[in-house]
Order: sequence, then C-alpha cells, then structure tokens
Amino acid sequence: MVEAKIRLYVDHPLAVGQSIPLERDQAHYLFGVMRQGEGAFIALFNSRDGEFLAEVTQAGKRGGTLTCREKSRDLQMPPDLWLLFAPIKKTRTDFIVEKAAEMGAMRICPVSTDFTNSERIRQDRLQAHAVEAAEQCGGTYVPEVADLVKLDRLLADWDPERQIMFCDEALVGAAEVLGAVKGGKWAILIGPEGGFSDAERKRLHALPYAHAVSLGPRILRADTAAVAALTVWQQQLGDWV
Repeated sequence: MVEAKIRLYVDHPLAVGQSIPLERDQAHYLFGVMRQGEGAFIALFNSRDGEFLAEVTQAGKRGGTLTCREKSRDLQMPPDLWLLFAPIKKTRTDFIVEKAAEMGAMRICPVSTDFTNSERIRQDRLQAHAVEAAEQCGGTYVPEVADLVKLDRLLADWDPERQIMFCDEALVGAAEVLGAVKGGKWAILIGPEGGFSDAERKRLHALPYAHAVSLGPRILRADTAAVAALTVWQQQLGDWV
C-alpha cells in the first residue's frame, strides 16, 4: 500500500473509484503549497466513511480531482464526549478547539457565562481549526464546533442522561467522581478566566447529573484546564483506557 504523507478532510462521499472535486483552497494547498501533482497520493476522510487513499488525477491552479483507489482505515468514532468552554483570547480559544479535536471530543460548544470576557466567536474559523487538527493528528472524525450559546439556555434544554463534569475549585477528586458514574454520555464544562459566578455554581451543584471535580491544588488557566480535564476523563472513561 502506498503511504500518503498528506491527509485532507473533504465534505464528500468516499468509496473506491469515487472522484472527489477539490475546492479552490484545497487545490492551492495541495498543488501550490505542498507541490503535489498528478499521480501523487493523498489520504482523505470525511467523518463518515473512514479513510481512503486517493490519487491526484487532475491538478490545476483553481481546482483538481482526486480518485479514491482503496480504503485504508475504517471510521474511528470518538467517545460521546462534549467539551463546553467559555471563550477567552483568540489564540487561546483556537488552542482549546485544536486540542479538543486531537484528544477525542465529539462536539465542541463555546458557552457564554456570567464572567465570559469574549462575547463573540467566529464559528467557521474555529471549525476550520478543528478540521486542521483532525488532519494532522490522524483522526478520521472532525468534531462539530457549535455556535456560541448562553450557559443558562444550554442547561435549560439539557439532556439529563448526559452527565456533566464541571471543573471548579472543589474538594472532590476527578477520579473519584468519574469512578462513581461509569459510561454513558458526558460533557466537560470549563469556566471562564474569572470562574463561575455564585449563581452558576449554585445551579450546577443542584443538578443531579452535574459533578464538580478538582483539577489539583493550583488554579489553571482555562486552556490548560481544558487539556487537563480531557486527559483525566479519557484516562478514566474514554478510549485511552
């Protein structure tokens, strides 16, 4: 089997013999930046059909065509885990989205809390970061990045079967909490730089499916907390076990 050094996400059905038209940006990346040409092999995935080895059958400045030659990997779905986080500075929000995609979150949900500093996000730009992270880390699934939503509105429509691990200054260790509630659907909630407000903390503690955890004795930045929480959850309940 030919080994492809470039991986590309495409929003197109994949199957052996299927032709894949390239968008202009994709063509520019493959042929202008990466200097690929006809006969080169690219790994393609679409979050549905697995990964396919595709050959460049047409290369142009504004477009091109790839043809799937063989299936190289089956679709590997991540655990049913959502990451909810309050947006922070631009580059650090980008970091959270990238690491969540790399570490196996199924869905990424920016939330607006009482102390959230950033009231706007570019959902399309964050989705592009998730795609790029999946391309680089070898994943076959790209998590959806939702648009910004207020935390109270999200909780009002919450599925009670999805447990929430919310990171707060608490005395209970994460491993103890996760060990008591095995399996099922989960979400990790990371607060803003100023922490949760008293009203938010009170509401979360009152929810039977929300579980406060401690990430250690030091106060972590929001982006660090996201990576730490994802690591703890994956080690206890995820596909790292």
